Amino acid sequence: MQDSHLLIEVDAEGLAIATIRVPGSPMNVLTSQLVEELRALIERVVSDASIRGVVLTAAGKGFMAGADLKHLVSMYDKDLAACDAFEFSHALNRLFRRLESCGKPVVAAMNGLALGAGFELCMACHYRVLADAPGVVVGLPEVKVGLLPGAGGTQRLPRLIGVEKSLPLLLEGTHLAPAEALKLGAVHEVVSPAELLASAKRWLRTGPEALQPWDRKGFKVPGGGGMSTPAAMTAFMMASALIARNTNHNFPAPIAIASCVFEGSQVPIDAGLRIESTHFAQLLLDPVSRNLIRTTFINKGLADKLARRPPNVPKSRVTTLGVLGAGTMGAGIAYVSANAGMQVVLLDRTPELAEQGKAHSQQLFDKAIARGRATRQNADEVLARIEPTTDYARLAGCDLVIEAVFEARDIKAEVSARAEAVIGASAVLASNTSSLPITGLARAVQRAGQFIGLHFFSPVDKMPLVEVIQGEATSEQTLARALDYVAQLRKTPIVVQDSRGFYTSRVFGTFLDEGMAMLAEGIAPALIENAARMAGMPLGPLALSDEVTIELQWHVIQQSERDLGAGFRKPVGYDVVRKFAVDLQRRGRRFGNGFYEYPREGPKFLWPGLGEIYPLRTVQPEVAELKRRFLHIQALEAARCVEEGLITAVDADLGSLLGWGFPAYTGGVMSHIDTVGTARFVVECEQFAARHGARFKPSPWLKARADAGQTFHASAKSPSAA
Repeated sequence: MQDSHLLIEVDAEGLAIATIRVPGSPMNVLTSQLVEELRALIERVVSDASIRGVVLTAAGKGFMAGADLKHLVSMYDKDLAACDAFEFSHALNRLFRRLESCGKPVVAAMNGLALGAGFELCMACHYRVLADAPGVVVGLPEVKVGLLPGAGGTQRLPRLIGVEKSLPLLLEGTHLAPAEALKLGAVHEVVSPAELLASAKRWLRTGPEALQPWDRKGFKVPGGGGMSTPAAMTAFMMASALIARNTNHNFPAPIAIASCVFEGSQVPIDAGLRIESTHFAQLLLDPVSRNLIRTTFINKGLADKLARRPPNVPKSRVTTLGVLGAGTMGAGIAYVSANAGMQVVLLDRTPELAEQGKAHSQQLFDKAIARGRATRQNADEVLARIEPTTDYARLAGCDLVIEAVFEARDIKAEVSARAEAVIGASAVLASNTSSLPITGLARAVQRAGQFIGLHFFSPVDKMPLVEVIQGEATSEQTLARALDYVAQLRKTPIVVQDSRGFYTSRVFGTFLDEGMAMLAEGIAPALIENAARMAGMPLGPLALSDEVTIELQWHVIQQSERDLGAGFRKPVGYDVVRKFAVDLQRRGRRFGNGFYEYPREGPKFLWPGLGEIYPLRTVQPEVAELKRRFLHIQALEAARCVEEGLITAVDADLGSLLGWGFPAYTGGVMSHIDTVGTARFVVECEQFAARHGARFKPSPWLKARADAGQTFHASAKSPSAA
């Protein structure tokens, strides 16, 4: 059949070759039709005496990438009952159990990557042969989307390789290359792609018994299950510590995975599979998995495919890039652009500064080579594409020029005007500013329609996000070309309308300000920092202030005060920033001190003088209150940005996760509001406003959404979500 997902051929030896091929999908995924065709195959194998065994393989780029995540997200909008969620998993468990107990030997010939349900299907086969080729991996990454392997993965992997080896793989969603999978015992053979089917058939010709190890009498989990042996006991104790360290218990999936392995390793396989399906159902009903899948996979995938790109503009590529300023940001932009194949003209005031910028790329390559992630030949090729210079005339052939100089309007205006004077008529000018409005910066050039903001994040080589900011005059063609450039870098863009601080700096700033406000209130500095980390932020607000430097925060405040004049409103952290940047001259980590001390030897520690300047309150708040306060203030400011039309809810979520590390389990700032519930969120913000000030006061627009029961992400229950 033309639309068949499983092509079956039976050769003269009675060996059935079943080839998975999902039409219309770039990678094979487990669809409902494929499940039904697998069920029909198994029953045919059971009833047809002429079939001696089965080779299960696939066509296309890989074996199978797992379940269809879009289908999983859609299930959240259907008032899924616990029994339905259980059945979603257990139906697959029954199917794969039927496969391994069908009485005929089945071998998985994995022609490419096998992940999630794809690898679970392979583990239900009696023998596994894996192709040794670039990009081929196997693994169970479900924990990364807030779920657990729900088709037998938590039960079969420990029974294959033991609890001690399987727990870290399950808890971290590790991918295994062919050699690693073979060494661990997750596969039986690793062969060249050309030998794959021949090896699979050769095993079937030996007349193997169609029986899994766990179905043999007297089977025991390798190394012991539960707490039956010292090795198993140690494995579960280490797993508990790993979960606490990595998640602060904000993610339910790792806990559920550990429970599945602990409980399931003490009972027969069928009971273990029921345990797994029970835990899977609980996770499927939990909003964390929905948030993770929707934001980090579906919406990120759409952004990476440039969903916000104007459709009627021809595709473009940057061949030669100009970068103005060879400091940390400029050097980083030069590195990632040259690494993407572009010629880069890296310009600064002196030859020494320009060369230092190029040396940054050399240092990054030296580290990559030492770790085996790059070769000297590759480094030399990329470095040859970076031309350090002080001569603006060298910018003449650039398709795009990005200004990345100090965050001062007059300096940015000067270098932008000088660059515009020499570049071609069709070239695009961009600013890497993190806070200065693009419309104002564009006044320094003649071609405002070809001026745009491209806000990268530090360190540029590691941070995946680029904030693309449209000025009032920015043309659609310029936006499209900027997005095409971001795609060349393989980074994720969000599109933001112009305003002071744009989106990321504006919202991220509320987190830093709230930490300083807490400090001024007399809340213990260690409590502030730890509560933020426990909420899921990568660092506490005081540590992050030191990292971005308190001096820079003061400079941005001063620039805003000059620009806005009588319209300027002091941020809640104003007095604390001024105290440290001006009075105390404790300006951040780069300067040797800030809220923390940075000894030459040993770890950093909170400056003991904090308690003298801001005496501690007698009664300290609960951690739960501080966690809510940190998350709510960021989400509330993000909602204001959505209300003002600066950004969409989808891009707001992406920007918060990828830009400054808002907790992934929330799905992002707007998903956080949806998860709490808009009505409850408004009530809690009003309570915070009564205690801490008007910055927490929700707008009439947000209150109206709460009254109407509107969410920020479309669902069957909220068709008018925005």
